[in-house]
Amino acid sequence: MSTTSLSRTPDSRSSSPRRSQTSPHNERQSVSTRTDIIDQLRAKVASGRPIIGGGAGIGLSAKCAEAAGLDFIVVYNSGKFRMAGRSSMAGLMPYGDANQIMMDMGAEILPVVETIPVVAGVCGTDPFRTMPRFLREIKDVGFSGVQNYPTVCLFDGMIRANLEETGLGFYKEASMIAAARELDLFTATYVSNPQEARTMTQAGADVLVAHMGLTTAGMIGAQTARSLDDCKAAITDIAQASRDERADPLVICHGGPIHGPEEAEEILHDVPGIDGFLGASSMERLPTEHSMVEHMRRFVRIPLPVGTEKSDPNTRS
Repeated sequence: MSTTSLSRTPDSRSSSPRRSQTSPHNERQSVSTRTDIIDQLRAKVASGRPIIGGGAGIGLSAKCAEAAGLDFIVVYNSGKFRMAGRSSMAGLMPYGDANQIMMDMGAEILPVVETIPVVAGVCGTDPFRTMPRFLREIKDVGFSGVQNYPTVCLFDGMIRANLEETGLGFYKEASMIAAARELDLFTATYVSNPQEARTMTQAGADVLVAHMGLTTAGMIGAQTARSLDDCKAAITDIAQASRDERADPLVICHGGPIHGPEEAEEILHDVPGIDGFLGASSMERLPTEHSMVEHMRRFVRIPLPVGTEKSDPNTRS
């Protein structure tokens, strides 16, 4: 299988004038080194508390995540679609340049986060970017780490086979993670099965995120998903595969029916060796849907004082 990526004028998008005009975070320094982040996460697990990360599609979500005490924030293109009222699945479709969308989101989010690491969701199969150069840019603007998103791990069947055969496969994402490790960037990688877990562990991933599919519930969530019991078995297999390769990976879970604190607690309680949870829709979309609707309904239900009823001027007596 060829590992040669397509090319055009090198990184013309990432070095364009538009990039510099939309990057007020150019001088921001990462709040933590990779070693600091890993040490903090391990210390938290050792103290009996889970690692909790969250996706942020807008600056307000990021500020809330920091105020709530999350361990890290992830910025990826699906957050833009999610918080615009579209399905997170739009992040896997050709509705824009995923890496440019992420960088533009970073311009909004990075300046408002003061103390916790912000991780960039990188499309590692992007055939129009020289990945080592792009990763340096990501680090320079202030991201502390990377995650492989959009990811082909969410595809299967013929589409997945064709992606792998044509130079757009999961191994390209693993290569991106390995390159990020060389730059001392923290890495939290999505995987959906034991083989992908082994691949990313070999690439040097710091945290493996067992992806259970599109998050259920809410206005634009999935209606089809595996059961929690199926997720427990899948996450167990992923964790075991990663630790067969290396003793030290942290393993957390994400997605599918794990859409609320109760479901996350059940997984963390029942799956041995699981270290935490990463939420995206569950952190910003679902609570926003519920809270805004309920709050607006309170306004809708406000009655006028008795005796202030007015007749309809268009009604004839």
